[in-house]
Amino acid sequence: MKSGILVVYKPKDMTSRQVVDSVGKIFHTKKVGHTGTLDPLAQGVLVLGINQGTKIIELLMSSEKEYIADVVIGQDSDTLDVTGSILPYELDHLYSKMEISQVLDSFLGTYDQEVPLYSAVHVDGQRLYEYARKAQSVVLPSRKVTIREIELLGDVQQKDGEVTFQFRVVVSKGTYIRSLIRDIGRKLGCPCIMKDLLRTKQGNFSIEQAYRMEQLSLDINLIKIEDALQMTCEYDTIVVSSELERKIRNGAVLPKNFCGRYAIFLNQQQEFLAIYQTYSKNEELMKPWKVFYKEDTR
Repeated sequence: MKSGILVVYKPKDMTSRQVVDSVGKIFHTKKVGHTGTLDPLAQGVLVLGINQGTKIIELLMSSEKEYIADVVIGQDSDTLDVTGSILPYELDHLYSKMEISQVLDSFLGTYDQEVPLYSAVHVDGQRLYEYARKAQSVVLPSRKVTIREIELLGDVQQKDGEVTFQFRVVVSKGTYIRSLIRDIGRKLGCPCIMKDLLRTKQGNFSIEQAYRMEQLSLDINLIKIEDALQMTCEYDTIVVSSELERKIRNGAVLPKNFCGRYAIFLNQQQEFLAIYQTYSKNEELMKPWKVFYKEDTR
C-alpha cells in the first residue's frame, strides 16, 4: 500500500471531490484527502494525501498560496464569478494599467475580507451556499486575510465588448480570490468578477510538480511524508536508537529533545516513525501527534 503526498493539476470544471475520488480508484484506497478546495471554475495545484499521507494534511493546509486570476471589469454576479447570474454594468471610462496597479498595491498587507455567499463556510449550523439556494438572508462573516504579493500581469484587454485584466497574487490561508476581486472592484468604483483562476503554488508545492489527471497511475512516485513536511515547514528531524524506536512506535510520552512545536522521528533505517509535539501539560515532555507504522510507509 503506497502512502505519501501527490500534487495534482486539477482541471477546470472538475470538483476537488471528483479529483479525490478518481485518485482513490487509481490507488485502490478510500484514504485520500486534499489540503484546500478549488472551485470547479479554478484549475491548478491540488495537494493530496494518500493513505498515511492523510495524517499530515492539517500541517500542509497552513501554507500560503499563489494564484493567477483573470478579471472582468464592469460585470457583477451572485457567485462573484462568471458561473453565476451576470449583472452588466456600463463602464464610464476605460481603466488604465496605472489605475489598476495602484488599486492592487493598496491590498498589500492584512485586511478583513467578507466571505462569499456561495461558499462552504458555516453560519449557525448551515453552509452559506445553502442560505443562497433557499434565498434566505444571512450576515456574511469576515475573516482577516493577508496579501503577501500582488501584481498586474500585462495590459488591460478589450475584446468582444469585454474588458479584462490578469494579476498574480500570493495570499494567506483562507483567502477567497473571488472576494478579493470583488473588493478590488469596489476600490476601482465598478464591479469586477472572476473569469478564470489558476493556482500555481501551495507552500512549496508548485505547478511544475503537478501530475495531470491523464498521467496518474499506481506506478508514479509519491512525495515521502517526511520530505513533504520539510518542504512545508522547518521541523527538526531526529534519528533514534532501536530502543527509542520501540517507545515511539508504542506512542510513549518522552522527554522533549527538540526545539519548536513539532519534530519528525526516523529510525536507523531512515524509516518514518512519527511526528511528536510539545506536551501542553509539561513543556519539558513530548507526546505523539501522529504515529506511522512500518507497513504503512512502504
